[in-house]
Amino acid sequence: MSNFNDTLKQHWRDVINLILGLWLIISPWALGYLADTTAAWNAYIVGIIVVVAAAATLVAFHRWEEWINVAFGAWLIASPFLLGQEGHVAVMWNQIVTGVLVGGLALWAAFAEPKGRVAA
Repeated sequence: MSNFNDTLKQHWRDVINLILGLWLIISPWALGYLADTTAAWNAYIVGIIVVVAAAATLVAFHRWEEWINVAFGAWLIASPFLLGQEGHVAVMWNQIVTGVLVGGLALWAAFAEPKGRVAA
């Protein structure tokens, strides 16, 4: 149990990214944009990828898993404009703010772990 607690303390940024990924998955319901299928599917797919990458990092840290979340954080920031969602304020701000948080936390985690170390 203490090993699990140590992992959570060391990788708290990944725990937050996992929660943010879950938020993305439920956000079409919570923010009421289920009818906008492009935005909803974007949230589902990116949310699942963020959850899987964050969970994988909690099991065994690899820097490339963080870079996946950096890339999808950047996608979330750009996607409202690339997918024509800038007119839907809730979608736009949800994805921009979530993208900044996911990308920023993943960058922080990637540089916080000592080079060459794989934590389990």
